[in-house]
Amino acid sequence: MNVSNALLWAIPLSLPLSFLGSLGATALAKSIEMQVLPVGGPGAGCPATLTAFETERPPTPGGFSTDGMIMLSAIASNISATQLNEFSATWTGTLNPEHRNCKATAGIYSVDGERYWGHSYLRAQMIDGQVKVILDMTGMRDANGFTSSIVEQTMRDGNPRWTWGGTD
Repeated sequence: MNVSNALLWAIPLSLPLSFLGSLGATALAKSIEMQVLPVGGPGAGCPATLTAFETERPPTPGGFSTDGMIMLSAIASNISATQLNEFSATWTGTLNPEHRNCKATAGIYSVDGERYWGHSYLRAQMIDGQVKVILDMTGMRDANGFTSSIVEQTMRDGNPRWTWGGTD
């Protein structure tokens, strides 16, 4: 290895870990596409999809956790948490004018572009000018057969964010 190659390797290794960590969280996020299913079929004033992201945190002794968020501010405003408990969180917002007449539901359709066949623990309902996004751990088993639970929920930049986890 010559000196110039050694310097090229030294530069990334000298970056602060906090900087690399922030890049990693973005780079490792799973993209979740939620397919919107209008009651009246296509052309009902509904968005075609909703997009969410989840990132698994590094494992901790005895457990795991996953951070997530949904890009709800793209279709709605005045979003707030309207129901919260250990197993379920619901955020409600007012649909933007172009989607105000949408009457539909949505569930997880794909993760990182691959069809998702599991339980849709993230769902949405659009009706009467409102959108509700529901994160529901009901029936979500962890590795030990216990129910996964929501450990944190917040709002940032007009979008719901959460952390859910369980035992391993």
